[in-house]
Amino acid sequence: MGDGLDVTAVSEIQTETRPLPRPRLAVLGDSTAVGLGDPVAGRGWRGVGPFVGRALGVPPGGYLNVAFTGARMRCVRTDQLPAAVAHRPDVVLVIVGMNDTLRSDFDASAIAADLDHLVTALAPATVVAVRFHDHGRVFRLPAPLYRALKARIDELNAAIAGVARRRGMLCLDLAALPGAYDLSSWSVDRLHPSELGHRMLARGVSELLGESGFTVHEPVSMVCSGGIRPRTVDHVGWLVLKGIPWLWRRGRDLLPYAAAIMWRAAKESWHQEHAQPDLPSAGPNVASASVLSTMD
Repeated sequence: MGDGLDVTAVSEIQTETRPLPRPRLAVLGDSTAVGLGDPVAGRGWRGVGPFVGRALGVPPGGYLNVAFTGARMRCVRTDQLPAAVAHRPDVVLVIVGMNDTLRSDFDASAIAADLDHLVTALAPATVVAVRFHDHGRVFRLPAPLYRALKARIDELNAAIAGVARRRGMLCLDLAALPGAYDLSSWSVDRLHPSELGHRMLARGVSELLGESGFTVHEPVSMVCSGGIRPRTVDHVGWLVLKGIPWLWRRGRDLLPYAAAIMWRAAKESWHQEHAQPDLPSAGPNVASASVLSTMD
């Protein structure tokens, strides 16, 4: 038996050559999760989901996208979660929250509770969520609306980060992605990623999953191909037909909140200016400091 193959060596060879299981992937969320901004001729929207699926080697039938445009966090919980659970995914990508920030009934604590429920219901799947960038740096808004939106995004990000800490959820910071604020990363509406932007998002997600133990079979390429590039006339047409009406609708929701922020900041400034000069200043409280930070 001395000339036979060592059993340990055989075991090692079998382990090395055994194909790794291919994960099942589900995508939940809003229009970005749908793929808006990355149109493909004859196929509709593509976007981040298929790019992540290819990177992870998701098998045929292993990919599910139940996202829809306009979705809010509560929509994901009530309308999208059941199908995702039935899919039995190993990885779940959740991109949602920006639509919540644009509504007058925005509630960060409710968003956190819904996301916490998602993570719990989808266990043991690995859930990846995103923390959002400063959207006003891409889509130009009047100063009061910009400050209001930034404050809302900060609250949304804090809620998402809190769930990530409690549940061990993976979280990708969009603002930290290289090129996040380059216009080439954004589609004609500057609200959704372009093909390049979707590829950047997919690379960030797949790298995060790779660091967490998943095998990345094919790194996401940054070379754009297959998508439809918008023309200058498309940019102008969108601005006139959709951009300005969108700004008007969302502005009506955000303006009361913007006015409240400016009123609180003005009150804080007045109190600081009229403070007794012979009394030591205790400095602004945490809430006031948070408000003032949005005015930078």
